[in-house]
Amino acid sequence: MPGMADEPQIRIIRSGRRQKTVSARLTDGGAVLEVLAPAGAKDEELAPLIEKLKDRLLARSNRAAGPDDQSLARRAAELNRQYFGGKLHWREIRYVANQNHRFGSCTPATGAIRISDRLAPLPGWVRDYVLVHELAHLLEANHGPRFWKLVNRYAKTERARGYLMALGLEGEADEGARQQDASGDDADDVDDVEQG
Repeated sequence: MPGMADEPQIRIIRSGRRQKTVSARLTDGGAVLEVLAPAGAKDEELAPLIEKLKDRLLARSNRAAGPDDQSLARRAAELNRQYFGGKLHWREIRYVANQNHRFGSCTPATGAIRISDRLAPLPGWVRDYVLVHELAHLLEANHGPRFWKLVNRYAKTERARGYLMALGLEGEADEGARQQDASGDDADDVDDVEQG
């Protein structure tokens, strides 16, 4: 799925026939974002437009493709290598449609990681945060300082949490998960990144 693992390459095509509008399309199977722009358009003027068009097209592409367990597993393996030295092991990682109050859960005892299919239309860096968050639970079942030290290796943790907070999907609910973990309830099934 484009945008999940790698950002598409940007190819700008300038045209003298194009006067004002800027448009974009994904080509080469989603590997290239082709931007059609007026000949006189400056790169600094195009940059914010390209970012907006890229986000829109990738979200549309992700929605059309639907969640893909194989892509999710590949991305989890990449993040495992990048942030955990490849030392984590899990039995399964898959999208599920029945998580109404959270975006991810991990059961360390069985090695099962479940990711809500509602993550599919969100930006890839938000999905990556949720994946890193759930992968970290394979080492630390609670939300203690050691857990957050692992999760914060991902450079966009705060940005992703802010994004989820703005959507009303992180924050107070996550605090509830921390309190539940502290009480020892559901110690085998670590559910977090909850929705409000």
